[in-house]
Amino acid sequence: MSNEESTTNNGDSYTPPAVWQAEESGGEFANINRPTAGATHDKALPAGKHPFQLHSLATPNGVKVTIMLEELIEKGIVEAEYDAYPINIMEGDQFSSGFIDINPNSKIPALIDNSGIKAGENPVRIFESGAILIHLAEKFDSFLPQGAAKAEVMSWLFWQMGSAPFLGGGFGHFYAYAPEKFEYPINRYAMEVKRQLDVLDKQLANNTYISGEDYTIADMAIWPWYGTLVIGGLYSAAEFLDVKSYKNVMRWAEAIAERPAVKRGKMVNCTWGEPEGQLAERHSQADFNK
Repeated sequence: MSNEESTTNNGDSYTPPAVWQAEESGGEFANINRPTAGATHDKALPAGKHPFQLHSLATPNGVKVTIMLEELIEKGIVEAEYDAYPINIMEGDQFSSGFIDINPNSKIPALIDNSGIKAGENPVRIFESGAILIHLAEKFDSFLPQGAAKAEVMSWLFWQMGSAPFLGGGFGHFYAYAPEKFEYPINRYAMEVKRQLDVLDKQLANNTYISGEDYTIADMAIWPWYGTLVIGGLYSAAEFLDVKSYKNVMRWAEAIAERPAVKRGKMVNCTWGEPEGQLAERHSQADFNK
């Protein structure tokens, strides 16, 4: 590219070239970003004995699913037992042939449902965290009501799926992970994140949980992103975003953080932070006692 077509470190404006070409962009996750799909290497996924095989990581999208599975087990649904294996995204595990087979989009989480094998059914793959939550909720008739209440839950679930890219890929990238800090994108995404927090705060002003008085998959989807943001565990941005001003979100976030299944779900496939908060692989409830 010519100087007229590129951004320089001194803040010169950027004119896009006629045809974009990939080049090293820097930043914490630059080594795992690429403009093509498909496997980069052959590697089979490990498999355990339980009906559900989860391949994930304890990022917000991964935590949604482990919270759901742990909530089902907390409820006494033993059929929801699962094995969970970590996908090391920094090492490129998501581009293995085995993982691509269950998620062609190369993103965590991905779940294999083997519960129908004994009845002659084929294993079912489910990818995208929202799809996994719906699959499990409908399978076990839990955390997803019917009728108008279901419509409300689904609306908030898809609100989260559509909003989180602004919080994660937008605000999180430019505030925490980009190689340099630039005022315009940080301000742009901070404004949108604060608008989203205000949406939640107003909704929670008259509701115990996101969609009403019942705890549902909408809460499980939204809490790992916005709940952990306001209680200080995401991007270390709580002060910057003045999260304490969203008092209803704070109340909701802190209440959910105390649920036993949420505490366990946060640990599964976690490989960083304090050792007592990590459980790289999960195969039974006994693993939490080790």
